[in-house]
Amino acid sequence: MSDVYLNEKFIGTIKNPFNFINEIKEERRKGKLAKELNVLYDENSDEVYLDFSKGRARRPLILVRDGKSLVTEEIKKELKDGKIKWSGLVERGIIEYLDASEEENSLVALNEDELTKDHTHLEVGKIVILGLTTAHVPFANFGQSPRLNRGSKTQKQALGLYSANFLVRMDTDSNILHYPQTPIVRTFMHDLTNYDQHPAGQNIIIALMSYEGYNMQDSIIINKGSVERGFARSTFFRPYVSEELRYSGGLVDEICIPDKDIKGYKSEENYKLLEEDGITYPEAEIAGEEVIIGKTSPPRFLGELEEFSIAANVRRESSSMIKHGEIGKVDAVMITENEEGNKLVQVRIRDQRIPEIGDKFASRHGQKGVIGSIVPETDMPFTSSGVIPDLIFSPHSLPSRMTVGHLLEILSGKIGSLAGRFIDGTAFDAEDEGDLRKELLSLGFREDGTEKLYNGVTGEEYKVNIFIGNMYYMKLKHMVANKLHARASGRIQLLTRQPIEGRSKGGGLRLGEMEKDCFVAHGASLLLKERFDSDKTLLYLCEECGMLAIVDKYRNRKFCPKCGSNVEITPIELSYAFKLLLDELKAMCIYPQLKLKSRYR
Repeated sequence: MSDVYLNEKFIGTIKNPFNFINEIKEERRKGKLAKELNVLYDENSDEVYLDFSKGRARRPLILVRDGKSLVTEEIKKELKDGKIKWSGLVERGIIEYLDASEEENSLVALNEDELTKDHTHLEVGKIVILGLTTAHVPFANFGQSPRLNRGSKTQKQALGLYSANFLVRMDTDSNILHYPQTPIVRTFMHDLTNYDQHPAGQNIIIALMSYEGYNMQDSIIINKGSVERGFARSTFFRPYVSEELRYSGGLVDEICIPDKDIKGYKSEENYKLLEEDGITYPEAEIAGEEVIIGKTSPPRFLGELEEFSIAANVRRESSSMIKHGEIGKVDAVMITENEEGNKLVQVRIRDQRIPEIGDKFASRHGQKGVIGSIVPETDMPFTSSGVIPDLIFSPHSLPSRMTVGHLLEILSGKIGSLAGRFIDGTAFDAEDEGDLRKELLSLGFREDGTEKLYNGVTGEEYKVNIFIGNMYYMKLKHMVANKLHARASGRIQLLTRQPIEGRSKGGGLRLGEMEKDCFVAHGASLLLKERFDSDKTLLYLCEECGMLAIVDKYRNRKFCPKCGSNVEITPIELSYAFKLLLDELKAMCIYPQLKLKSRYR
């Protein structure tokens, strides 16, 4: 007897699970049972699972009977003539939706010519196995799946024109590419998703070669001339919002230039950009930690006794400052009201980002890398016809990753740019490589996409032919300007007296055991002294009992709480975190006795 579960609840047992499942499927296809119902028989546990709960991912497949697809020539003709629609195919039981569990009991064919008697379903189309973003990758069937996943991920991170009305929006942090282009090598998905309206990349000339070791691993070389002509230039926007909140007791915030007598007043230098209304003006050049919206708030805690005291009625500073390490210009200032009728001020900052060493780029095939060097145009290699590549890509990135689609796109892009047409690179249905090679030959180039290149510095001809062509490259949102992090002395935590954490708060960068080893290996071990002195503190030790002593500088007294004042008290340097540990041990009634070397020699 097999147990039956409906939406994971036990409902009974059956004798013949195979007949039971086949009957349910047939009834569902006839429309007598809900189309949302899916069924699974688990042979290992001898259990049947029925499911029509919400939130399951289900996908359409064509039904197969006796090794033949139910989509016949007549049905194809009806579809073309518009006599039948998708919903009609589902109602007739030609197409059905399967979830992950029912797929376990199915055998799905990719092509119609692969069908055998064992197959239960056929894919609606080969490209349906790919997701929306992955289907944008040209020649996707020539790459391995992990690279396709990365290719779709990088497309989501690419800068472009995400919205045509970006100037009137206040998005958290957005980037706009200045000269986005539609790709030469494209898939049918580019037309379906209206990609021309929101492109996110540029067609550039790319050469596959090593250059002075600056494109080792995943680095890329960029032509400085291309950067100066506007390649990969973008603008970064970040909004700052402040509102006049209302508090109980009729107290309100006030957007203004803060007075000097308020609590937490910074300095006149911080408020220099504010106008009379306490808000900065458009096109003002700002740098980190300058105030752009001045605001004062009422005191935090008002008790009954303090209502009439002068100290309690001092307002506090609560202005909006530019984030630490950010620079830019004030792009727009908007003054409005929120739903509650409170004054709302929004200031948007913009910063032009020109490609620099450390910025991240990627192709659509999961080949991502950072700029290793920006080379002057005069030093870049060039072809016999004078073509200079915009980007030099390391050929060592290809063999282990097996991204053949990357090479095919370079070849196709070359043909597309020379012939002045778009190349169809749809996965499983792309233009034939052999035909593309013949077309390239007819255009007057070598069919394998290679050319003779000359050294830009010496003018010598390279001994090998270099693979060069056109490719769609994307600038990713991971820019080095957003990640640069350095600090000297600054804010510290109250408890441990160590630097606070986090780049945005102006905190320190933690050095671990391995980082310490790197410093030592590089012969920079003295750097460790300042790093590990971050919470250095001077304490006084009683040499008699080894406990911490007390030094009262005002009364010029030194004494030990245990031994009195007639003992030797020595100043010692140690980490404040260690002093905390000693305090913890004392709280556990453990006696942490410190012995000085000078006393016990």
